[in-house]
Amino acid sequence: RTSLTFNGVFTTLFATIPVSGFYLPGLAPVSFCEEDGKTSDCQIQLFVNRLDSVESVLPYEYDVFDFCKDEEEKRPSENLGQVLFGERIETSPYKFKFGKDVSCQKVCSKSYATSNQEDKAKLDFLKRGMELNYQHHWIVDNMPVTWCYQVEDGQQYCNPGFPIGCLVTHEGRPKDACIINAKFNKKSTYYLFNHVDITITYHSGDNENWRGARLVAARLEPQSIKHGDENSLSCEGSPMEIPVDFSTDLKVTYSYSIKFESTNAIRWASRWDYILVSMPHSNIQWFSIMNSLVIVLFLSGMVAMIMLRTLHKDIARYNQVDQEDAQEESGWKQVHGDVFRPPPNGMLLAVFLGQGAQIFIMTFITLFLACLGFLSPANRGALMTCAVVLWVLLGTPAGYVSARIYKSFGGEKWKTNVFLTALLCPGIVFADFFLMNLILWVEGSSAAIPFGTLLAILALWFGISVPLTFVGAFFGFKKPVMEHPVRTNQIPRQIPEQSFFTRPVPGIVMGGILPFGCIFIQLFFILNSIWSHQMYYMFGFLFLVFIILLITCSEATILLCYFHLCAEDYHWWWRSFLTSGFTAVYLLIYAVHYFFSKLQIQGAASTILYFGYTMIMVLIFFLFTGTIGFFACFWFVNKIYSVVKVD
Repeated sequence: RTSLTFNGVFTTLFATIPVSGFYLPGLAPVSFCEEDGKTSDCQIQLFVNRLDSVESVLPYEYDVFDFCKDEEEKRPSENLGQVLFGERIETSPYKFKFGKDVSCQKVCSKSYATSNQEDKAKLDFLKRGMELNYQHHWIVDNMPVTWCYQVEDGQQYCNPGFPIGCLVTHEGRPKDACIINAKFNKKSTYYLFNHVDITITYHSGDNENWRGARLVAARLEPQSIKHGDENSLSCEGSPMEIPVDFSTDLKVTYSYSIKFESTNAIRWASRWDYILVSMPHSNIQWFSIMNSLVIVLFLSGMVAMIMLRTLHKDIARYNQVDQEDAQEESGWKQVHGDVFRPPPNGMLLAVFLGQGAQIFIMTFITLFLACLGFLSPANRGALMTCAVVLWVLLGTPAGYVSARIYKSFGGEKWKTNVFLTALLCPGIVFADFFLMNLILWVEGSSAAIPFGTLLAILALWFGISVPLTFVGAFFGFKKPVMEHPVRTNQIPRQIPEQSFFTRPVPGIVMGGILPFGCIFIQLFFILNSIWSHQMYYMFGFLFLVFIILLITCSEATILLCYFHLCAEDYHWWWRSFLTSGFTAVYLLIYAVHYFFSKLQIQGAASTILYFGYTMIMVLIFFLFTGTIGFFACFWFVNKIYSVVKVD
């Protein structure tokens, strides 16, 4: 689809190019009730996914709550990305006959006795879910069943989930969805949405090259109805109230109504549009892109001025005068005998660069495939699956880069270097992930990764990634040492007294500001998709921001590196990595701000999980941005000193 595939960014570019299409695996259309007699698939199965909340990081499976369950429960196969994200899809008792409207159909009834402790525990968990605004996520024909309602300025917002229910506090203040109905006004009362009005819209297939009908939209309206006679439902009456204090026996009947509407105005390929259009982010995204481009143009102008004017004149003058006169000068030219002196802790830097190169290549390929539409929201879990598989297969570049850099530092402990490259950073991430998984397991959350999946991840790591890292390191150490354009003196040159702005810490702190300024708006939408469970589909914008971040990190690091070399400080190896890598610290600060200002997360477990997963993102982003800055600076230093004549 155009919206999912190119996100409005590349649409104009490719609009006039004739192409032939194909369906992605798992995304082919399904036709219901074909008219040629070959197929009589008129049954529509509604699937349920995990329930989640913006007030808790802990998702739960549908079966954990005391809802109606399918007697013939089946679970479709889930990919690695779905398991890692905690998706748990299963069949539901809601089954429909295509084209057959049904009014007020009973699904099941649940009874809760005050004398039964098990009933009390089930009801308490249900009430806790309503208090924290847990949301259902239903699926029909691989599409989310949406709840559409009016928001500010008369715009319609389609939420791919709907709440279990809502609460009116003891003060009489309606929370969350309780504001939609004036009948929800009784203090200290929960209102359970036990009835849904479902509307399924389909394309009849007229004047098309297929037979049968294809679903193009699925909407619902949650209702709270207290049913009287469960054998003769009317779906009218007062709301289904559940008092905060469980003092009398309670009976809840779940029901639904469904109607089918035909429209040929919506094509199957565009059926996600009504969900995505209701998310008014495009204007903000373009503002973000323009803001980032201004920063890039500013930095590019500065770098161009240095490269074309200052450096050109400096090199020409330095090559014309004899060396005795040059010794009286000051600046980057005078540290040519020390600029390639190996840094302290060179092995650790090499390990970081190897892992950073692996993450960079993985990110680039993943975003590129996402821009082409292979990793759209319709293909559930594909983004995470692709990223993990690519990371595993890219062990060779990690080992090669780490070995080449470490060898250029004169390092000889190649076995230690390879082991650290393969195990250090992935080990930190896995340890953090394992601790978070223990918390999820204790809390009984559906996001807890099964033990078998953890073993599969370890098998991928040690069975594929680690051997590939050794292969890359073998070729890296086998190649000759990188030749630097100037010789290194035996005696280190003394570094003169530095001003405040050319000292290491101020320079590193300043270096991360501009790259973070390019991404912080995009970062808001990414965090929303992770923690507020909003759909993220704007991969075209994200890829542009990725390119802008790449350029900004490179240019900011080159500028600061030049200023430090002009101050005759030749310790640029670590500084170049940390300058752009410090962007990750601003990411952490923003994540803390986002937690306190945007989220309503409650509970110690959810808070620990939020910051635990955030630390994984910060570490990955630190390696990613640090590697970009280092190699940009490495190229710059080699470039300027390669044109200087040295006796």
